[in-house]
Amino acid sequence: MSQDPYELLGVKRDATQKDIQSAFRKLAKKLHPDLNPGDKKAEEKFKEISTAYEILGDEEKRGRFDRGEIDMTGAERAQRSYYRDYASASGPEDPYHNSAGFADFGDADDLFASFFSRRAGGGRSRSHGQDRHFSMDVAFLDAVNGTRTEIKLPDGPALEVQIPPGTRDGQTLRLRGKGEQGIGGGPAGDALIDIRVRPHRFFTRDGDDIRLELPISLSEAVLGGKVRAPTPSGPVNLTLPPHSNTGKVLRLKGKGVAKRGGGHGDVYVSLKIVLPDSPDERLKSLVEEWAAANPYDPRKNMEA
Repeated sequence: MSQDPYELLGVKRDATQKDIQSAFRKLAKKLHPDLNPGDKKAEEKFKEISTAYEILGDEEKRGRFDRGEIDMTGAERAQRSYYRDYASASGPEDPYHNSAGFADFGDADDLFASFFSRRAGGGRSRSHGQDRHFSMDVAFLDAVNGTRTEIKLPDGPALEVQIPPGTRDGQTLRLRGKGEQGIGGGPAGDALIDIRVRPHRFFTRDGDDIRLELPISLSEAVLGGKVRAPTPSGPVNLTLPPHSNTGKVLRLKGKGVAKRGGGHGDVYVSLKIVLPDSPDERLKSLVEEWAAANPYDPRKNMEA
């Protein structure tokens, strides 16, 4: 590694602080490990320019380097009386532990702003691993009730995924530490899983509520009684009041989707009268007789 930080950053010795900052920013954006995963050469070069900027980016350290008081690493070239007074110091008052060189990057891209913050804390470069993005199709009832499943990764291993009850279509689940490995001992990234909920053949979701259309026979509509109705947690007995028309909505309280704050939504059952598949002559004669004696117009309120 070159012992001249000016050469490493590619600037002249009379360069302004702005020139030095600009040169480092340009090199960092090209060499940062997060942008060159697996490139050891780029990682080494990035460490070198970071060390150089630790000296030149701080006007005080730059002046001491130019006067020959410290070397490329910031170590004293010759023992001085005041060095012993501070050699064991640490924290913000330590003259050899200064974050000022990175302060002017506060408004830089998030990637570099977070890196500069870590570098200012001392030690070798530690970089958070990149997140990995996946998508997963989930059955409607599995999303509503919750389940545990696996997702196969492109590189072979599988991730176990807990689908929480009430998971929504388009929701992103985060698996902490299941992304790319960090650099220099940094923490691993996360796995982000985008959920796509497959439609159900008769349930639809409305927030935390479930809606369905329930077919009933003509006799059930006229006479009322108990019928079996499906819900996401299993079938229940539903009481039909006599004279129930198509479109009438009945509520099953607490049989819907689990809510984040506790409890469940409801199931709303919309009734639909369905005649037998095959014509019934007896039913036909009965209705003809009844209609002749009880004429009525169900569309009377639809006059334009």
